[in-house]
Amino acid sequence: MATVLKLAVCLFPDVTTLDYQGPMELIGFLTKEAIAQKMTPTPSYELETTYLGYDKDPIKANSAPRVLPDLTYDDAINGEQFDLILVPGGSGTRPDRVKAPLLDFLKKQVPGAKYVLTVCTGSTVLAQAGLLDGKRATTNKSVFKIVTEFSGERPVIWVPKARWVVDGKIWTASGVTAGIDMAAAFLEHLVGNEVATAIRGVVEASIRKDDEDEWAAYYGLV
Repeated sequence: MATVLKLAVCLFPDVTTLDYQGPMELIGFLTKEAIAQKMTPTPSYELETTYLGYDKDPIKANSAPRVLPDLTYDDAINGEQFDLILVPGGSGTRPDRVKAPLLDFLKKQVPGAKYVLTVCTGSTVLAQAGLLDGKRATTNKSVFKIVTEFSGERPVIWVPKARWVVDGKIWTASGVTAGIDMAAAFLEHLVGNEVATAIRGVVEASIRKDDEDEWAAYYGLV
């Protein structure tokens, strides 16, 4: 019988849809419905996903239909402990736009979570919450210099050349599509190569490795 892992996907206005939807197309196969269809081999974990927002109104994404969250951050902060937390990026991650309920939720939930994944500028939200202090992390290379400037007071070890970075339980991906590559690696870490390969085969995903980052040079970071 698969072990249930509770996943929180953190949403906000102007979130970049592919930042969370890309990874979910892979790790989302670890659901009761997929397992019931006799996926071979049977995954050892099953996800129960909750989408969070500042309120329960439909959330306007950067370039996609509005998304209806399941719970607010205020509702979720003192609820059950989430095992996995996914923080996407988008213009809503700028310091002047990130609101206290999201930061408070992360400060409360991240210490008890088994894994935390961020995509693109989602890593900056963790940095703003002080949850990347002393840790290696990366972000979208097109805004890398800006991110390192506005998070300069935090002792984050920003890695300029990396498709994604793993530091303990925290996985941070570079820009947008890098989230898919990171999710594929995370999936293999979580359930093993056989299951991960089977899932990648369904979505026909060609995956880059963590050190395959052409954009660091393009933006003059290395």
